[in-house]
Amino acid sequence: MNITRRQFLKYCGLSAAALGLNPMDLKAIETLLTASGAPLVVWIQGSSCCGCSISLLNRISTAAPKTVDELLTSTIDLVFHPNLMAAAGSQALAEIKSVANYILVCEGGVPTAFGGRACTVWTENGLDVTYGDALKELAAKASKILCVGQCASFGGICASGSNPIGFMSVPSFLGMQTINIAGCPAHPDWMIGTIAQLLAGQTVPLDSYGRPTSIYGRTVHSRCPLRETEEAETFGVRNRCLRELGCRGPRTSADCPIQKWNNGVNWCVNAGAPCIGCTSPDFPGTASFYSGDGGGGDD
Repeated sequence: MNITRRQFLKYCGLSAAALGLNPMDLKAIETLLTASGAPLVVWIQGSSCCGCSISLLNRISTAAPKTVDELLTSTIDLVFHPNLMAAAGSQALAEIKSVANYILVCEGGVPTAFGGRACTVWTENGLDVTYGDALKELAAKASKILCVGQCASFGGICASGSNPIGFMSVPSFLGMQTINIAGCPAHPDWMIGTIAQLLAGQTVPLDSYGRPTSIYGRTVHSRCPLRETEEAETFGVRNRCLRELGCRGPRTSADCPIQKWNNGVNWCVNAGAPCIGCTSPDFPGTASFYSGDGGGGDD
């Protein structure tokens, strides 16, 4: 159960200043982590590609804890996660029924057509339980609700186009305020960093879309290293701003230029691709190829 402040923050990949944590907050985290009962986390998956779980699993550090399994076994008490928990079946269901006052992490949104039966999460008393019904039950016992990824936060790709399954985001379905870690997928440090703030007992400042302002407070373009460079007229030319080629960085809020991806190795624009705006509430947009109209962008 023991983990140092330094180890936890190194794993997050964020400095205390970036998280908005002061020494008292760090002390509070250490006290929680060394207590007899680790903070409880229930992670439930609805309709999605599981990309945010994969993003979390891809977080690897050279400092202890080095992998996500060390984080989950040494830092929090992960009561339920469909892909990561050891228990299964009735044993897993008994675990989730026995706890309360946990951080509820929601990955994936809610299909509402067909009585919600397009997405079921477990079987109880011989009956399939829909994701929507499970959400209502779990949300009532949660201390905080954290939506990870675009599908849970705003609908994302699953809600685009004709939306034949009546797909809804978690906050829309529940009619409740949630903390939304937007992205397709969400960055692992965004998820872990926000949980760190909650462990410190902090109130996480949110923007009008329920996103933490520490992550989504500025646009991608405002911190892009190519901002002041010459505008590109075609793709494949290095070190040119892609704004005129459809880059959505000027209207997309995220810290990708600073945080980067793949453990700080690279990010979309630096790899020669435009920002696709995957953290924006309207992603992928009405004119995206996901909508079936043949469009490639919304400009």
